Order: sequence, then structure tokens, then C-alpha cells
Amino acid sequence: MKNAFVETENYARFQSALKELERRGADEARLIIVDGEPGLGKTTILDRWATQTGCIYMRAAKQWTPIWFLETLLGAFRLPAPSSFKRGFGQAMDALVQRRTACALARRPFAVVIDEADHISRSIDIVESIRDFCDIAEVPFVLVGMGKIRANLTRYPQVTSRVSKYVRFERASLADVRALMDGLCDVPVADDLVGFTRQAADGFNREVKEAIANIERFGKRNGNGEGNPVRLAQMAGQTLLNDRKSGQPIIVPEAL
Repeated sequence: MKNAFVETENYARFQSALKELERRGADEARLIIVDGEPGLGKTTILDRWATQTGCIYMRAAKQWTPIWFLETLLGAFRLPAPSSFKRGFGQAMDALVQRRTACALARRPFAVVIDEADHISRSIDIVESIRDFCDIAEVPFVLVGMGKIRANLTRYPQVTSRVSKYVRFERASLADVRALMDGLCDVPVADDLVGFTRQAADGFNREVKEAIANIERFGKRNGNGEGNPVRLAQMAGQTLLNDRKSGQPIIVPEAL
């Protein structure tokens, strides 16, 4: 499978949120909340965006404490672990301001992405630290979760009032699956197999990529290439992917 990044409709939704952040009315509204079911490409998109732009990407752990959060943030700047929360908070604030200033001079965006943010959305101490960093350092934060983060943050109106945009990742459309096939699969894939994959994967990117790997192996074994795409009927009786709910393989039927 090709090592490529495919710009899906969810990627476009996130990019739209970034543009709205730049046009925001309230200067303190520097939070973006990204959520959606597991397997929709949130981590792939946010990690890739952070890498391309030079922004900071962190993955929250369930056991995160305020000091652990600061250690991780400082580690992203290659700074040593703090001796105390107070000292670490000051070091992180200085590092964020310096990076934001440097990026502004270079006319590059800067933000901090925290993936798996459901884990911290009930921690008032961590959430308040993020609010302080947004307000004082003037750095946007992107919190990425799997559905609980919106509800959890509603208990903190002082935080939700600073949300510039909520981005809900949706299941892949037929056009998304076509784009993923074209961008990732080393053999061409016919439209009928693309449509069946969308149905079998139920729109989850993770399962679509599993199907692409199986289609690619099948196509290479059977000589498929330019002008001879892998078709649905050709793969009859082959395993396309595993069902997310049952764990059982989904077999391409002999006839539809």
C-alpha cells in the first residue's frame, strides 16, 4: 500500500475550522474541538497536519495528572521535566510564547494538538491550564476526542465559551472511499468494488484501509494493472475485511 496522505471530506472540515479560527470574533476563542467515532481518521489527519506545519502533537493518557501533562508538553519542546508544577507551568508558558512569536514572524501557523482528549476533559486542573495557555500565551489548542469530550466540557462554561469551532468527523462517503483507493492502492480498483467496500466498511477509514491491503494483494497475484482494475466479481469468495462488530471476515459474495 502506498505511503500517501489522502485529503478526505473530514480533512476539509478540519481545514474549514482552521480558517474560521483565523476569522474569529472573540480573540480568546482559541479552542477547536474535534470528535467522532474511532476509526474515522482523526489521529491520521491531526498528526499529519501537526507534522507538516511544525505544530505540537501530543497523545493524552488516561492516567495523566497536571504535572504529567506539563512534562509531556515540555518534552515536545525538548525541555527537561519540571521540579514542580509552578515551575513547569512557567517554563511551558515561556516556550509556547516563544514558539508562537517565531511562527508569527515566519507567517506559519502554530497550535497544540492533544489527541485522546476525552481522558483529560473531566480534569478541571488540566482543562484550566489549557485555558490559561490559550489566553495568556495566545496559542490555539486542538482537543481531539471520541464523542465524550463535548459533554464533559459543558461543565466548564469558562472553557466552552472559548471554543472557536466544533468539528465532527463523519463516516467516509463513497467519494472518500474512491479517493482512498486511488491514493493508497497499488492496483486500480473498479467502481463496483469501491461501492461494496464502502458498504462493508460502513464508512470507517480503518476498515477501508484493511480492504485496500487485501485488494492490493489479490490484484498483484492476479496481474491486475492499468486498464484492468480489480472488479467485484473477480474477488468473489475472497475476504475483504473483518467486521468491526462481530470480528468475523466479510467475504465478497459470488453474486449481488
